[in-house]
Amino acid sequence: MSLLKLFSCHLIFTLSVFTLAESANEYHTTRWLRCIYSSPDLSDMVYTDSYYFNKYLLTQFNSTLGKFVGFSEYGMRNAEFWNNNTNFLQREKASVDTYCKYNAQIYDSIIHDKAVKPRVMLSSVKQAGGRHPALLMCSAYEFYPPHIKVSWLRDGKLMTSDVTSVMEMADGDWYYQIHSELEYTPKSGEKISCMVEHASSTQPMIYDWDPSLPESERNKIAIGASGLVLGIVLAAAGLIYYKKKSSGRILVPN
Repeated sequence: MSLLKLFSCHLIFTLSVFTLAESANEYHTTRWLRCIYSSPDLSDMVYTDSYYFNKYLLTQFNSTLGKFVGFSEYGMRNAEFWNNNTNFLQREKASVDTYCKYNAQIYDSIIHDKAVKPRVMLSSVKQAGGRHPALLMCSAYEFYPPHIKVSWLRDGKLMTSDVTSVMEMADGDWYYQIHSELEYTPKSGEKISCMVEHASSTQPMIYDWDPSLPESERNKIAIGASGLVLGIVLAAAGLIYYKKKSSGRILVPN
């Protein structure tokens, strides 16, 4: 499983009914080039070249089909004309390598150099109601770039139902955060994991949920352990100081 990547280029042309036309009387013809891939070796690269009139898709070339397809009467006429234009059709087919893969290699190298790995936390959330008794939250913080995918696994298998995720949110300091919730019914012996896919790692990052103790109890243990360690350090420091002071002392008989 890997993270879907996409980059695109928009070419927008504006046609006005009159020279001094109002914005309501303007029409936009848009050409949208898109490269979609997920594999590191770019073997699954898909190139699309779409033509829109305002928001309506007229004609599209898709590299998986190797031809243009029309989505309206006018669009179908365009598709037939371009499919019969051998030179133009060959250039479109070649764009998978000459445009998509070429730019994807540059894009990936830049992103990987600047990528920051997310800090991931798993927590149990109390809920007032719901169909299931358990609610887990997987939170990813301080990552860059913003594109990220958070999934849930049960015994290694992808879970698709009862999952709620929010969009990436900007922290205002060039970093991002995202949160995903899983509502489920716990079963004995199962393993629930949060899987995070991001440009900062070539492999999916998997974090297992430990249900052995409630979160409040784990927090108490963590605080108690920290206090114990601090006490040992202070006691050791006091003992060392006492021995140094004692070794420099000269005993005088009365």
